Amino acid sequence: MKRALMFLPVVLVVALGAILFAGIGKDPNRLESALIGKPVPEFNLADLQAPDSQHDQSLFKGQVSLLNVWGTWCPACRDEHDDLIWLAREKGVRIVGLNYKDDRQEALKWLKTLGDPYAVSVYDPRGTLGFDLGVYGAPETYFIDSQGIVRYRHVGVVNETVWNEKFLPLMEEYGDVSS
Repeated sequence: MKRALMFLPVVLVVALGAILFAGIGKDPNRLESALIGKPVPEFNLADLQAPDSQHDQSLFKGQVSLLNVWGTWCPACRDEHDDLIWLAREKGVRIVGLNYKDDRQEALKWLKTLGDPYAVSVYDPRGTLGFDLGVYGAPETYFIDSQGIVRYRHVGVVNETVWNEKFLPLMEEYGDVSS
């Protein structure tokens, strides 16, 4: 019995090493989503700017969209904001904003001050749609085809490099936009 206990630390170290080795080379910004290839989850949430107006998953039918999860409390969201404006204005990308677990007045102030890249802004103060999407935090951006099917999920800041390497090829496959 004592001899078996002597080997326990060696076995634990080998097991830990195998687990760590399995993670080498994996992209930390790529979190798999169970929603890839599935429709956007059903939801019914208020418009950020017009609280009496409601949106549901039909918002994503008929046009390719990026769904960008953001909040004023999120420093990385601020980092990507100018790039989202560039995508919307210069590239013609339809971006739907999901204001996630935020204060409505702060979010409105943010958009007024920094500019509004969103074709539509959905307000999710309790994070219900975020939960159904599997959001870990903000920013996260989902590529949704014109049928309302989630095709890709990007965790982290969207910038010109991410656009060119990740989203532009999807746009070329599922929709059209100027490169």
